[in-house]
Amino acid sequence: MRLFNWKTTRATARPALTRAFGSIPAPHGDWPSGYEAQARAAYLGNAVAQRAVRIVAEGAGSVTVDVTPEENPAAALISGGLIETVATHLLLHGNAYIQIVGDADGMPAMLFPLRPERVTVEPDAIGWPVAYCYRAAGNAIRIPATAPDGRPGLIHIRATHPLDDHYGLGSLGAASGPVAIHNAATRWNKALLDNAARPSGALVYEPGEPGATLTADQLERLRAEMEASFAGAGNAGRPMLLEGGLKWQALSLTPADMDFINLKAAAAREIALAFGVPPMMLGLPGDNTYANYSEANRALWRLTILPLANKIVAALAVGLAAWWPDLKLAIDLDAIPALASDRAALWAQLADADFLSDDEKRQMLGFAPKEAQP
Repeated sequence: MRLFNWKTTRATARPALTRAFGSIPAPHGDWPSGYEAQARAAYLGNAVAQRAVRIVAEGAGSVTVDVTPEENPAAALISGGLIETVATHLLLHGNAYIQIVGDADGMPAMLFPLRPERVTVEPDAIGWPVAYCYRAAGNAIRIPATAPDGRPGLIHIRATHPLDDHYGLGSLGAASGPVAIHNAATRWNKALLDNAARPSGALVYEPGEPGATLTADQLERLRAEMEASFAGAGNAGRPMLLEGGLKWQALSLTPADMDFINLKAAAAREIALAFGVPPMMLGLPGDNTYANYSEANRALWRLTILPLANKIVAALAVGLAAWWPDLKLAIDLDAIPALASDRAALWAQLADADFLSDDEKRQMLGFAPKEAQP
């Protein structure tokens, strides 16, 4: 009998996340559906997607994490590089796995982020995760979710997935469509550049006698001469010498054909939207939502970077609480330059609040009361 029928029972471990759109077919075979293919197309091959991910991940990695108590050894384990890597995994894959490597005394000595596409969750008979299997280079390592002493062996952070109990949903899947469109438009522009930055024309045969056509040998020789002497960027602008009966008819793009430029700009904005970055921060034109750059930067921190960083820091605090129950981790908002204006406005409001005591004002700002200071 199932005790928790909202969990799906699986006899074997399910493979790592490898799909983005489920049953949506790949148009013309140019819509990557696997995680690795999507990562190569977006992060490795698309400037907009890579920059969007880096802005968010590097911003999350730059935050200052306050550790309480200050002398807690966990302060040495949490670095900006760890948070940046975990943020990148969450943005792209939707899952982040942090292995807790212990020392000879069983205390955490290192927090090591694992590549999420190499990790599979092993559920028990009723669907609860009991272990994580990490596969790399033909080897497999099984990491128990909970050690015999009750302490976790791995911290799993995942973005919410409404249709999955064990795996999170990243932004890469939603961005893969706009990425494919943006990359296709880039290849289109490159093809135009290779053809002298204009569409190719057509050779029209005008025979002297009605009904006459080129022979197969003449047609093949003409095609070979065109490819060798006039195709490619190196032959741009080269004059063409035609034999009798041949006429060059240049072709041009109509305004409807040129709409792919607007399509590429729209795709770039959708990529930025998928990763939660204001288009203005990526240098994309035509964005009038924010009055200025500082407003867009503040919105980026408030709506994207800080929620992601808080999610990571909170998960680390919960995972390490098995060793240090009194451990508290918090992000120092005062150390974020983009939020300085918000902090200044709060100080001004509290300074004008005559109905509050100095200790109450200090407490609202996160400081200890005066009488509590050493």
